[in-house]
Amino acid sequence: MSKTKLIINKNGSIKIEGDFEIMDSEGAVYGLQGRSALGLCRCGLSANKPFCDGGHRNNFEHESIAFDLPPMKTN
Repeated sequence: MSKTKLIINKNGSIKIEGDFEIMDSEGAVYGLQGRSALGLCRCGLSANKPFCDGGHRNNFEHESIAFDLPPMKTN
């Protein structure tokens, strides 16, 4: 099995690659038809949510530059 990767595309989708499954909030699994890579919408403009259909073109801007999160809070 390959390690799952999420790639935050500049001005676009979140690309997911590897061995994964995607479920809705009720736990039902989406039928991905054997895909090992696809794009997830993060702009809200896709007619095929949660999947990217390219609806963001020229309507969504986000510079995707990696950064470190602050340490997790402990109680």
